Amino acid sequence: MPTEIERKFLVAGDGWRATALGPGLRLRQGYLPNGGAPEAPVVRVRLAGKDGFLTIKGPGLLSRAEFEYPIPAEDAEAMLAALCIPPVLEKTRTRVAHGGLVWEVDVFAGHLAGLVLAEVELASADQPFARPGWAGQEVTGDGRYQNNALARAAAMPGPGPAPSP
Repeated sequence: MPTEIERKFLVAGDGWRATALGPGLRLRQGYLPNGGAPEAPVVRVRLAGKDGFLTIKGPGLLSRAEFEYPIPAEDAEAMLAALCIPPVLEKTRTRVAHGGLVWEVDVFAGHLAGLVLAEVELASADQPFARPGWAGQEVTGDGRYQNNALARAAAMPGPGPAPSP
């Protein structure tokens, strides 16, 4: 079973831009209703530039099952408009090299304008990695920073200590 293992951080400053691996990619993504139970899978529809994807994620914060499938962009647009719970998340994702890994930095727009998150995918939950100086507070264990929770939030999550992963 494919598993996603990622650590997530609030971004402090613009230092990440110096090692960006090209321009950012505009993403629009929404979530199908799932009943709201914490153990329910999350179904995401995403438009990444001109490419559409349907992703199913299991429960979890640090590690969880993830299945992703390409779909026609027209289908993704229709699902975002008709099936997904509003609002649709809008962000620009930039890939950034650091310490032999590729980080993804998301600069949010719309109702989350001002929020910048970085995440790094790992091969195992205990994989050591070099944390860049621009990676601020870790929010891996804080469910408020999962994209499906951000999509339902009226505004950015407020300050506060994040639970440990």
